[in-house]
Formats: sequence, structure tokens, C-alpha cells
Amino acid sequence: MMTIMTQHNRNERALGAVIGSAVGDALGAPFEFGPIGAFSARFSDPGQGGEMCGGGGWDAGEATDDTQMAVHVAESLLERGELDLPDIFHRFQRWAASEPKDIGLQTEDVLTNNMPWDRAATAHFETNHRAAGNGALMRAATAAVYFAQEGRWETMNAARRLSALTHGDPAAWEGTAILHELLRLALEGKNPLDMLPDVLDQVHPDHRERYATVLAPHWHPDDATEFNGAVWPCLGSAVWALRTTASYEDAIRAAVDLGGDTDTVAAVTGGLAGAVYGCEAIPTRWTDILHVPLPGSDGRVLRLPDLISLARRLAQSRIDAAIAT
Repeated sequence: MMTIMTQHNRNERALGAVIGSAVGDALGAPFEFGPIGAFSARFSDPGQGGEMCGGGGWDAGEATDDTQMAVHVAESLLERGELDLPDIFHRFQRWAASEPKDIGLQTEDVLTNNMPWDRAATAHFETNHRAAGNGALMRAATAAVYFAQEGRWETMNAARRLSALTHGDPAAWEGTAILHELLRLALEGKNPLDMLPDVLDQVHPDHRERYATVLAPHWHPDDATEFNGAVWPCLGSAVWALRTTASYEDAIRAAVDLGGDTDTVAAVTGGLAGAVYGCEAIPTRWTDILHVPLPGSDGRVLRLPDLISLARRLAQSRIDAAIAT
């Protein structure tokens, strides 16, 4: 079972959240839509190496749209110095127009339906009546690190607003807010699982019971009533993987072995586990070849040193702003 390693300082946990999410994304991508247990069947001996195997159109160590969008959020926050939603939406649009290898159907529709930033997701939801995908969960780690110093209300409010850029269903907003708050608590060195009842109290009453179900200690991913591309089982599966393991590596293995939307479930798990256990708990054999191509950004590719710099700047930014004022 999970144990908290409180000796890590806040910056180490911030690095863990950002890099841990990217690593989970890259590890899970080749196994997307595959069968349950495929990862462990191929890599039966933990630590044997080669797990960053690539496949399914992904190079070994290549992060997907999950991390690419998280980086675009981060760079907007750092460059604008605030939550500039039109700017983030514009960056998403530019990225979507540059033909990334993968993009969620809902996200693609929202970013290409020629609606303004504050209407695009709502218009999609009004037309399709289904918009509770996990696409806002997958990009949460960077924003959670940035807003964590501001406290619970600011963190959860920012999460809802960021989610609403691409997801018109309030269920997606609430799930993203829960994840941001769990990450914030972990960054403070607390056990986020111990705080779940308190976090659920902050969830809108219309959605609280459904999240309480998938986040309950006895819940198992087999109990899910939707595919884990939906926000509820994706978040529930990530929390389950964290709860039932005792290391970053084991949490990621458990997440990928669930099958289905493996890159996103592992990205969410990786952000949480990285924040809990710290960056040093992430195996170097996974980070050495990690890279994040950024379509729509003049061919840039971020590697581990770039992600470390990004995470440190996110963690320090709000502190510097508070000192300046």
C-alpha cells in the first residue's frame, strides 16, 4: 500500500508531478486500447529495462498529446504571468492545426469548430450532449504545480476554468478540480488519499456522489461503468493505482496494465505518484529517452533538462510574484 515519503522538498515533488506525468504518458502510449495486463506480460521482470519501447506510431520515449497540451498550458502561464484563457485556447488551436500524431475527437472538434474560445466547448456539448472525457485530466500536472501556492480555492477554480476550454460538461470540470487539489496536497507533503473526504466536500453537489463512488477505498477499475477514457473511471483508476502500490514505478505499471486509454490513465497516475514520491523515485531508464515533440512550435522537442527547468519555473513563479508585490 502507498506510503508518503515526506522527506522530499516541495521542488522535488513539483519535478515529480510534471516529469512523472510525462513519463506515464510515454510509457502508456504504445499500449493504448490494448488488453489488460499487456505491459506486465511483455515486461514481466520489473527493472529489466526496455519498457520505453515505442510502438503504435510512437517512438520510444515519445510523449503524446497529453503532455504536449500540458506544456502549452505551462508556457502560457509562465509567459503571461496569469491564467490567460484566450491565450491558452489560441495555443491549443495552433497545436491542433499542425496535425499532431494524436488528438482526442472531442478536443479536435472544439478547437476546430470556428467558435470563440468562450463558446467552443459549450457549443460542442450542446450539440453532442457528451463531453465528460478525460482530456482535461491528462494535462493537469503543470497547472496544478503553478497554482498550488495559491491554495485550494484558486487551484480548483483554475482547474475548472482550464477544463471548460475544451470540455463543456461540468462533470469534467469537477474531476479536473479534484485532481488539481490532490496534486496540491501532495506537493505540500500530505497524503492526498487521506484528504479525499475533505476534497469531495468541495465538489459541486450535482457531481459529488459519482466521484465519491470511484474514489472510495473499495472501488476497483473493474467496477467502472464507462470506458476509462471518461473522466470518472480515469481519475478513479489513477487513485486506485496510487492507493494499491508503494512506489512510483509500481503505480505506473498498475495503471498501464489496466488497458484502454493507457497513456492518459498513466499520465494522471504519474503526476500523482510523482508528486507523492518525488522525482528521484522515477527510474532514470524511463527519463533518459523521454522527449516531448511540440507540433505547431517550430519543431521544438523538449527533453528531460527542459522539463526540469519548466517544472522549477512553475513551482517558483507564484512565489516570485508574491515577493514582488
